[in-house]
Amino acid sequence: MTLLKKRTLHWTPARVLVTGFLFIISIGTLLLKLPVSLAPGHSISFVDALFTATSAVCVTGLVVVDVGTTFSPFGQGVIISLVQIGGIGFMSVALLFYLMLGKKISLRERLILQESINANSMEGIVRTIRRVIIFVVIIQSSATVVLTLHWGQTMPLGQSFTYSLFHSISLFNNAGFDLFGDSFQQFAEDGVTNLVAFFLVIAGGLGFIVLAELYDYPKKRRLSLHSKVVLSMTALLVVGGAVLLFIFEFSNSYTLGSMSWEGKIYASFFQSVSTRSSGTVTLDVADMRQVTQFFLIMLMFVGASPGSAGGGIKTTTFAILMAAVYAMLKGREDAVLFRHRLPKDLIIKALTVIFLALFMVLSVSMLLAVTEDVPFISILFDTVSAVATVGMSMGLTPELSPFGKLVIAMTMFIGRIGPMTLAYALGNRREQSLYRYPEGKIMIG
Repeated sequence: MTLLKKRTLHWTPARVLVTGFLFIISIGTLLLKLPVSLAPGHSISFVDALFTATSAVCVTGLVVVDVGTTFSPFGQGVIISLVQIGGIGFMSVALLFYLMLGKKISLRERLILQESINANSMEGIVRTIRRVIIFVVIIQSSATVVLTLHWGQTMPLGQSFTYSLFHSISLFNNAGFDLFGDSFQQFAEDGVTNLVAFFLVIAGGLGFIVLAELYDYPKKRRLSLHSKVVLSMTALLVVGGAVLLFIFEFSNSYTLGSMSWEGKIYASFFQSVSTRSSGTVTLDVADMRQVTQFFLIMLMFVGASPGSAGGGIKTTTFAILMAAVYAMLKGREDAVLFRHRLPKDLIIKALTVIFLALFMVLSVSMLLAVTEDVPFISILFDTVSAVATVGMSMGLTPELSPFGKLVIAMTMFIGRIGPMTLAYALGNRREQSLYRYPEGKIMIG
């Protein structure tokens, strides 16, 4: 056995995932640089191709060029393929080919699959992934049919199908890429488009484990604690976010002020749902009031749920933090959610995730504040969007310097795989400590 093979066998699942994502981004960059990927009369720099490929694989949706006009149908196909692979995970795609070829899934491959969807155990992992792929096909196909029939009333049927397929994949994977050039602003008061988008983004942001449990619910009539927390937090953030957005922007003539009551409700919910990590908008974020922009930053920071295509610190992390804070304020020893006591190590992990995300936001924002001469709210907004792989923008990203684009591209990559996964991939194996230090006390507050 060669030395290279020995080293590869000892790679941790985290290291395999990081390397896999980097490899796919590299292939995507090279494909987007090909002349066949570009529309006639257009060219693209290596940095812009790298940025676009990274944004697609990391299902973010931040762009530095207009996808609809810069790329040919082949290039657009490359982008949406990268989105699909990045959304459901390259290991899930690999599993699909393994199953088609009739090959057995080894223990090592099951460990990597577990890491890729953030599952708690390997039990039933192959069955879960198989279901996920079926869900993806059914949901995206159904949405494509509905949107094709609906958009076909205003555009040629072939174009309607192409656009519907592209945007169904993009929305379900919470990617934020669009071919219209203005995101979904022309559909701000279109009920069918709004409802389909709501369904796709929320379904893609719940997480594969939750989707599998919802599928089994009619028979089992039981949901795990994880699914209960995800569903309740998603509902709370979507509805609460929509209500506050409605209040903040109700009288803003540049956004909700000039719309009908029905349009106001659709737009409020669309922006609230989009902060789960989809990044598509029906209102121009730059026209919103600063309080709304900052509120969107908060919603983006929380993001979607574990095991999904979405980013952010995740709804469960936020719920654990809130439960821990509530228990502390009440003087209780245990943090509780749905009559279940939360382990201390889970709370510490949640705090670690939040701290690392905040550290990334602050570090990248400070760095861009040095290199980019724009208002800080724009820098903070697009930075959080990159960290949480959301894709919303106040217009800063296309105007970034080459260095700024590379910084945001790296931020999207770390945000997609997670700072902790990257740390595990770069570091050595965790060692079990053979001794413990005496306990010390420090005053807080």
